[in-house]
Amino acid sequence: MSDVIKVIRQALSGHQQDYTSGSIRRAVVLASIPMILEMCMESVFALVDVFFVGRIGKEAVATVGLTESVLAIVYSLAMGLGMAATAMVARRIGEKNESEASHASAQSIVIALVLTLVVSLSGALLAPKILEVMGGSAQMVATGAIYTRIVFSTSIVIMLLFLINGIFRGAGNASIAMWSLWLANGCNIVLCPLLIHFYGLPGAAMATAIGRGIGVCYQLFHLVKSKGPIKIIRRYFTPDKTIIRNMLKIAWTGTMQFLVASASWIAMARIIAQFHDTAIAGYQVAIRILIFFILPAWGMSNAAATLVGQNLGAKQPDRAEASVRTAAFYNAVFMLMVSLLFLLGAEPIVHFINRDPDVSAIAIQGLRIVSLGYVFYGVGMVLTNAFNGAGDTRTPMIISLFVFWTFQIPLAWYLAIHLGLGPRGVFTAVLTAESSLTIVSFFLFRQGNWKKIGV
Repeated sequence: MSDVIKVIRQALSGHQQDYTSGSIRRAVVLASIPMILEMCMESVFALVDVFFVGRIGKEAVATVGLTESVLAIVYSLAMGLGMAATAMVARRIGEKNESEASHASAQSIVIALVLTLVVSLSGALLAPKILEVMGGSAQMVATGAIYTRIVFSTSIVIMLLFLINGIFRGAGNASIAMWSLWLANGCNIVLCPLLIHFYGLPGAAMATAIGRGIGVCYQLFHLVKSKGPIKIIRRYFTPDKTIIRNMLKIAWTGTMQFLVASASWIAMARIIAQFHDTAIAGYQVAIRILIFFILPAWGMSNAAATLVGQNLGAKQPDRAEASVRTAAFYNAVFMLMVSLLFLLGAEPIVHFINRDPDVSAIAIQGLRIVSLGYVFYGVGMVLTNAFNGAGDTRTPMIISLFVFWTFQIPLAWYLAIHLGLGPRGVFTAVLTAESSLTIVSFFLFRQGNWKKIGV
């Protein structure tokens, strides 16, 4: 027991960890603990809003869901750039080149600021049109446009929160990333009911933006005052064409990887919208709960990305592969337990989040269907992030393009619309596509080409 407590304290200490030597199992656990806890907090974000917004009405829940579906574009940009930052920083740390790791970190922030300016302005100006195109009713567009506008206009905090956490993860200091999300979430949980009480649905957007903004301030403080390997100084922010080009080379395929998946989720939401607001709300409740349990597993896969990057930088490809296999096994065990939880306890879980019986019926159905493939998802996300950690963001992008666009979307339409299965058809398509992605990723991982990628 004392050894377990010692490992947990070390993982949460806020100090840089070296994952290129010693026990692989210990390295996986050290990297995973703060990343899993970080993603637990991100998953709380996904539930807090829908929990409190659900008290307003199903139109409000549907508005949040449709907005989040399109906001996935911002998440994709943030994740793609954060992924590139993690890969480059981890590789430089593995090479013991801390100054170049810091330089790459600063350049990624410059790129993020430019990208977010364009996205924020576009989303804020087109908020009503976004809800209309996504299939929202006239009432939803009238009441939800302000919420959507606030969310998009403050998307800079989303971008920076994901990006800077990627920097800390690549440097082997995942605990700072964890604490930033805990702080952001704590503020959101306190502010969300208060601001919803005074401002209605827009208050939920305000609370989330303020919470994430506080988390970003915490990150920036530690970047500037850091005693670790990443030391951000002013001259590192002068645009460097070589670093920007190399980072964008990784980031654009990483972004496309998530955009492909996000566009698929948008298409799923659009198909669901054919069955009106109750179906939209049920789908969104199910997805939020699914994400709540998937994100901790995503934390384990983030750990795999860092381990791969640092070990490839240290010229230890076999250790990088062994780390991925260990992380995949642990993730599969965790997801098996979650799958059993959903199969046996879907009803009380959904009823805690939503009290509308029609909405709950759809959400329960979704949980039980999608969770059948959770073991596959757990392994698949570790393999995908192993490619990403190596800087090979192209392979997961191609896999996602094939699985989601040429398979999942047509299958969802065929099952839901043509065969008349409704939301059940969409959930079945998600289950089939995600499981297929894992199988394809496994065969490509075994080929080992990812070990040869230069960053």
